[in-house]
Amino acid sequence: METTSLARGSAQRPMQAAATAPTGNAVEVAAPASSLIFLGTGCSGALPHVRCLIQPSTPPCAVCSQALTLPPERNPNYRCNTSLLIDYCENDGIHKYILIDVGKTFREQVLRWFVHHKVPSVDSIILTHEHADAILGLDDAWLVHPSNHKNEIGHVPVFLTQFTMDSVGARFPYLVKQKMGEGNEETRVAQLDWTIIESDVDKPFVSSGLEFVPLPVMHGEGYVCLGFLFGRKARVAYLSDVSRILPRTEHEISKSGAGQLDLLILETNRLHGVGHARSCHLTFTEVIIWNVFNTSEH
Repeated sequence: METTSLARGSAQRPMQAAATAPTGNAVEVAAPASSLIFLGTGCSGALPHVRCLIQPSTPPCAVCSQALTLPPERNPNYRCNTSLLIDYCENDGIHKYILIDVGKTFREQVLRWFVHHKVPSVDSIILTHEHADAILGLDDAWLVHPSNHKNEIGHVPVFLTQFTMDSVGARFPYLVKQKMGEGNEETRVAQLDWTIIESDVDKPFVSSGLEFVPLPVMHGEGYVCLGFLFGRKARVAYLSDVSRILPRTEHEISKSGAGQLDLLILETNRLHGVGHARSCHLTFTEVIIWNVFNTSEH
């Protein structure tokens, strides 16, 4: 099993067990092939941190200072909100683009990385939870809707839990179908079709032809966030916001559960130490300890 910690602004990885060596920021693979594009791996405030720049310390923060010195594609310290784009290519050679999370920096991610990787549109959206860095870009989702020669945008399915749906409806009522009266419905700005999913490893769903298994994790005690297990030729587990991995999820991504993982993508928000009771994210130390402890089981 390979473990990838979220650490760069954008990178492309093949969804296959045998990956070729990376060149620059992309991995060369034989077409047609599926791949993963990391649109962002940053915290909610993204990097560089605004406060570090407008209220600089003495000496200045090296991380945020460097974030302004290099182009984003070559800069490990320039990071948008965490988001993953799955370029899923079936045997017929047709590519489907599945977006996980649409945060506050979504428009910038589209301008930088969709153009860079020649992504024409998004076919479906999956939301991990309802925090601002996961959903506040929904207002711009229409920018990446499929369209025809008449410039008419198509419908895009969105998969989310009922808890997240309730939050989206409160924040973006104009994006959600609202019954205004008998036989009358409010027009939607973006053509989004909402599908409720369960926080249950035994209740998978299919998005744009690819099956996803929900992986519930704690994102701070008392708050459940979803990760996902997916992939046909290669098994990938994506856990983007996690402070504690629940036993049922730990079993699902173990060899005794769904089988051998090819890639585990696991977030970390701090380098050293162990998170306290109110932590919402793992530290890098905790990620390494968890990985070492569980490798023997995989």
